[in-house]
Amino acid sequence: MNFFGHQDESAAPTLRQPEPPEAPSIPGAEIGAAYSGERMGGDFFDFLLVNSRLVFLMLDVSGQRDSAQNIAAIVQDHFRREVPQLFAATELNEATAIVELSLSLNRTVLEAADGICASSAFLGCYDPQLGTVCYSNAGHVPGLVRDRTGISQLPATGLPFGLFSHATHDASMTVLAPGAVLLLVSRGVVEARCQGNEFGVEGVSATLEHVNAPSAQRLCVAILDSVERFMCGPPTHNDVTALALVRQG
Repeated sequence: MNFFGHQDESAAPTLRQPEPPEAPSIPGAEIGAAYSGERMGGDFFDFLLVNSRLVFLMLDVSGQRDSAQNIAAIVQDHFRREVPQLFAATELNEATAIVELSLSLNRTVLEAADGICASSAFLGCYDPQLGTVCYSNAGHVPGLVRDRTGISQLPATGLPFGLFSHATHDASMTVLAPGAVLLLVSRGVVEARCQGNEFGVEGVSATLEHVNAPSAQRLCVAILDSVERFMCGPPTHNDVTALALVRQG
């Protein structure tokens, strides 16, 4: 497929942006996402509901805004085409599907970039019947899970996409207890700085520990608001994005 649509040899390529997803209705759970300010890089998220399973992706494509967003749009096309096929079966090995999707998304980034393009990603599949999340963290900021026991991290399970065509990615499993939250944030959130201090994963964890938002969307907004307060102004250093999956109590 030609994603650039040249009219002639001298014409500039037509660059695209990913489409904003619509939050699906999930039995007993809710997903939401938000980003702050103008797009400055390649932050991208998407989610699809297939046979009651929620498959979601957060991707951070490196490079200049236009090219990074164009790569993200191509990845979104692939994500939306492959997910309904890989996750269609009622009886499904979610880990196998997550690993296979990770491998194909990695190749898609390399092909879209026509070379190396480090792109950290968090890919997950949530089963609302069991409350489980099967995930692969490709060099992304650790996911954070908040439940009655406190806050735990979901660290990287492999290298970022867009580096090696034959890179392998492992899948791991976690359980969201009733009332638990899974929070993902982009690199721009943890790298927010003020007077030499970095917001970091610690700042995200502290905010998540104390915020009491009425919805997944409002939780994401609260995280981004805390970054802006920390920086004493709107973020201009990078994309600042948050995604939250909340299992109802």
